Amino acid sequence: MGAVSNRVQAMARATWLDRAIGWANPKQGLKRAWFRDALVRAYEGASKADGWRPRRPGASARADYVADARELRHRARALCANVPYVAQALSVMVSCTIGVGVLARWVGDREGLTGKRWKAWTAIADYDGLLDFGGLMAKAWHTMKVDGEVLVRLRDRRTGPATAPLQLQLLEIDWLDVDRCEVRGDNEVIAGIEYNGRGERVAYWLFDRHPGDVGFRAMLRESQRVPADEILHLFNPARPGQQAGITVLAPVIANVRDLQVYEDAEQARKNLEARMGAIGEWDESLLEHVKLPEQPIGADGPGRPATMDLGELAGGGIVALPPGMRNPTFIQPTAAPGHVEYVKHRQKIIAAGLGVPYEYMTGDMVEVNFSSSRVRTNLYRREVEREQWTLLVPMFLAPIARRWAQLDELVAGPLPVGVYADWTMPKWPSVNPGQDVAADLSEIKGGLQSISEKIRERGYDPDQVFTELRDDLRRLKDDGTLPLLAALLGAANPLELLAALGGDKTTTEKPAQKL
Repeated sequence: MGAVSNRVQAMARATWLDRAIGWANPKQGLKRAWFRDALVRAYEGASKADGWRPRRPGASARADYVADARELRHRARALCANVPYVAQALSVMVSCTIGVGVLARWVGDREGLTGKRWKAWTAIADYDGLLDFGGLMAKAWHTMKVDGEVLVRLRDRRTGPATAPLQLQLLEIDWLDVDRCEVRGDNEVIAGIEYNGRGERVAYWLFDRHPGDVGFRAMLRESQRVPADEILHLFNPARPGQQAGITVLAPVIANVRDLQVYEDAEQARKNLEARMGAIGEWDESLLEHVKLPEQPIGADGPGRPATMDLGELAGGGIVALPPGMRNPTFIQPTAAPGHVEYVKHRQKIIAAGLGVPYEYMTGDMVEVNFSSSRVRTNLYRREVEREQWTLLVPMFLAPIARRWAQLDELVAGPLPVGVYADWTMPKWPSVNPGQDVAADLSEIKGGLQSISEKIRERGYDPDQVFTELRDDLRRLKDDGTLPLLAALLGAANPLELLAALGGDKTTTEKPAQKL
């Protein structure tokens, strides 16, 4: 690199021709001097001396999408279906982001009627009738990660007299007619999405069936115009102006494929290591009164070294030498070192490209201790929370809640003023449950969070938990078990019992003295 830099600086120095042109035409001389100074770059990364040329430099996000998104999507699906640690990485993304489902809390719903109707609707939200709302969330997020994007069609469909007439149909992006690009009046269709003059989405052009489906009707497909207010388009707009998504596997597809090819070659070498080879000499003097094979392999003449095909030699077996072979030498291939270290190194690069901890992706906890696991988990947790609140909520959950509220008014009347949906994300599993429970109780005592919020973070319904607690305490009191339980825990009254059950072992604070 130093030699290249010296050559560039030499080219940037003025020559006798530059000085002559500057004397005859100062303006042209200054222009030549300016262009020569441009040869000396301020950033080594911008130097073209190494021959690196980025693909499609200056292309827009939409141009890159049209050119590569489909092929990237097909390869990502193949890797997710065939590479175990890639499938595990995708499963970790869904489990940490969605869990068993994000819970809705309807703020301002004092009587709880809106929350009850929402809960009843979530059980029948799937247009295909297979999953509940939590399952739809997980499937949509998994599809978005693998394909880069997913479509949700809001179907106005009545499912009962007491539920909002709404169901959700998840569609792979293959349903979108990305080959349709045309001008329709003042609107423009680009890659199957129709925009108005202001660049707003007004419609999606969708097939009535998956274009890769089987059957005669699948062959007679024609895209139809669907208004944009009936479609939710979930993707990660990483670049300004990006209108569609790229698979999360894009940075690592080549690395995963190269590692798989290496693993296949290593497996073939291991198969050879398990076999044994033999080399022997051919001696015709040993063949007296012995019938020779019709075409002995390697028989070049009497007394000359030759080989004989013994077939595959199984390990631990005893193989008789063929007539005419003597002085056999058995060869056992030796194992090549460094395989595990190389695979781990490449998998760490792949995990970094996917944004998933290496230990989560592979299950390899050899190099992990308590401190390092908490540091890495906390960092990954921040990444997950960023996607939850910047992608999942504004692009998926909030629009669905708004449409549900609009259609629920047709069944139950207008919602009370000020009622809106808030979201509680799934609680992360605890590495040290005792400390985490104590921290939760401290936050509740300090007024930083409510008991209901902590219960929702654990994936439970606060109303149901409070009802069960009330019923349990009433049952214990009615059958006379509560005083016995209080005595066993050292509590003199039910209030102290509740404190003991909550893990609070602090003594009663003394009243503050008046100054």
